[in-house]
Amino acid sequence: MNMSSFSNASSDTAPKEERYNDLDYSIGYVSDANAVPAQEFASGKSLYAKLQRFAGRFGVEQRGIERVPSDERTDSSMSQVGTLWFSANMVVSSFAIGALALPVFNLGFVDSALTIIFINLLGIIPVCFFSTFGPRFGLRQMVLSRFYFGYYGVKLIAIFNILACVGWAAVNVIVGAQFFHAVNPDVPGWAGILVIAVATLGICTFGYRIVHTYERWSWIPMFVIFMIVLGTFAHSGEFNNLLPLKTGPSEAGGVLSFAASVFGFATGWTSYAADYTVYQPVDRSRRSIFLWTFAGLFTSLCFTELLGAAIATAMATNEAYLDAYKEAHIGGLLAEVLVPRLGRFGEFCVVLLGLSIIGNNCPNAYSVSLSLQVLSEKTQRIPRFVWTLVSTAVYIAIAIPGYNNFESALESFMLVIGYWLAIYEGVSLTEHLVFRRASFSRYHPEDYAEPRRLPPGIAAVTAFCVGVVGAVMGMAQLWFTGPIGKLCGAEFGGDVGFELAFAFAAVSYLGLRPLERGAFGR
Repeated sequence: MNMSSFSNASSDTAPKEERYNDLDYSIGYVSDANAVPAQEFASGKSLYAKLQRFAGRFGVEQRGIERVPSDERTDSSMSQVGTLWFSANMVVSSFAIGALALPVFNLGFVDSALTIIFINLLGIIPVCFFSTFGPRFGLRQMVLSRFYFGYYGVKLIAIFNILACVGWAAVNVIVGAQFFHAVNPDVPGWAGILVIAVATLGICTFGYRIVHTYERWSWIPMFVIFMIVLGTFAHSGEFNNLLPLKTGPSEAGGVLSFAASVFGFATGWTSYAADYTVYQPVDRSRRSIFLWTFAGLFTSLCFTELLGAAIATAMATNEAYLDAYKEAHIGGLLAEVLVPRLGRFGEFCVVLLGLSIIGNNCPNAYSVSLSLQVLSEKTQRIPRFVWTLVSTAVYIAIAIPGYNNFESALESFMLVIGYWLAIYEGVSLTEHLVFRRASFSRYHPEDYAEPRRLPPGIAAVTAFCVGVVGAVMGMAQLWFTGPIGKLCGAEFGGDVGFELAFAFAAVSYLGLRPLERGAFGR
């Protein structure tokens, strides 16, 4: 196979009128220039081609970040767009976000519930929006981001996405292993980590279609178990919806910081969005993609987080719930709900809830391989499924020592780097809505591998740095509170890092991008 077909030298000399004439991406007329047919991956005698041929025998997806030709965008199932996101969030990780409301942010159920509903509504909009780009352009999310950050600038974004994928995968498997430990203290943490990680690897190695197939059905047992949790807890009479609501700066700070956690979790899928619609037909309705994505995300996030917030209220009046949470975190809290009342069946439910992490980690393990290929032409020559194996080994190596030694430090680090998503959205949405006038026809996706036809990325990277300043000024974390964050609450301040990161990045990009276009003409 001639790998130059993936490089920036593929069609620079094609006549402009031939490449761009009569193309309207807003209604589905597309050029397949620079798209790579599936048979190209296994052609030739190189090691790359041999690996691809070997993998192809077992049905492994061979495509990485190369553009999908329109005639290969044949994923006919519309509903699986929704079920992927529904399953990825019908998990204990999203339950844990809601359960933070009382013990961490000292919020009652009513203010927690309002925050969960409205902030999730805001956080998932970018995910739904960027999901609509996959069918039309045939590009992965990080490759699409070259039209905002440039061919070279997007490498910075890819690095942050890699850190997010690997870091959260490590945090998630630690949480899952804690569930096994909550049922049987004799189960070592490393064993639970390996079970979840290897199962996730098996699914993600096969790629797009198997990930979608798993997520299409994995939500069913998890939804049933969460309903059992809901029924059992409701029957216990421990729910307390009459917790007094605080007022003034203390309440404002708690709501703002809890909102930052909810928003960060919801909008965290933005950097993966187009990865999971890239094989949808080119003429697929943008509205349908948007609404299926919205339905999958909003219903699962609100259900699990509201349930977590409700169960957390029991910690205010029942010491057993509080002790269980302190001893084994979320695993202990759910075990306290299920095991005393349901016995061995309750333990079985807790173990299955730990396995729900697989559904949450599949997007991390699949998309990180694509971000690694974006880093350079050399990393692109390593097959996607190899990168999936490498990244799994890395997050296992982080999670096993982290289980006992630095879980809280790892989670704090992940919360801090999460602000990058607001900066990413501030730049990319401003570019699309303002400078491309919200029109698909102002994109030429065939240019995805041609640096000289993409934005230079100077304005975007500079705006990214300005956004970092905004995040630092507005954050409110355990180890650091920014000067503006201190003004937004009482003793611990209130987290407005996401808001300031977005605003700083968007406003600075608005000023810098016209200068860049004037200087470079693109």
